[in-house]
Amino acid sequence: MTADLPPDLVARAQLHHALGEPIRLAIAEHLLLGDASPSEIGARLDLPSNLLAHHVKILEQAGVVERLRSEGDRRRTYLKLSDAGTAAGLRAGTVRADRVVFVCARNSARSQLAARLWQRYNRVPATSAGAHPSRRIHPLAVAAARSRDLSLENASVHSLDEVIRPEDFVVVVCDNSHEELADALPERLHWSVRDPVRVGTEEAFDSAVRDLQDRVQRLARVVEPRKPT
Repeated sequence: MTADLPPDLVARAQLHHALGEPIRLAIAEHLLLGDASPSEIGARLDLPSNLLAHHVKILEQAGVVERLRSEGDRRRTYLKLSDAGTAAGLRAGTVRADRVVFVCARNSARSQLAARLWQRYNRVPATSAGAHPSRRIHPLAVAAARSRDLSLENASVHSLDEVIRPEDFVVVVCDNSHEELADALPERLHWSVRDPVRVGTEEAFDSAVRDLQDRVQRLARVVEPRKPT
């Protein structure tokens, strides 16, 4: 019967069917603001691995989530909400924060770009830092920012120890730092954004900025100052 129906209609029906089950809806909404490994989701939602695998498989088949191989520990994969999943009307609760800190390994590209993008969409202060900071911001990151009317010309590179405060809301935008800082920063959001420095092309930096912008906009909608001004 479905052979005579438009493929788009069938795909949307599969998506709604996948999200019509409470556990799968909870998994998808957990991924709305950030990526997570299956084990991280299982721990957060208190789900046994076999039940989690069953529901994740259905979400993957319906095109709600996709898997990303870690750029750090290649044995790991992270689940990310797909474009169809982000457009499915999922909800995230309000996040209260005095400051948002974006973290990556070197503080030379992704975290710098994320902090600049954040200032465009939310009034909560933001900054960035690196677990192992570079000596300078990558020139292609500066160029990618400039192409979007953002400025990194006067930005500085900072180490995590210089910047982080206990009350900060931390977003780790690379796999290496997410895995390295698991004990030091147990409460953090993770974005598995591909490292453009590894590729070293304008296209890679443009792709990273597009990914960051989508994620920043999604998070900015739900973050509010902890102390109303």
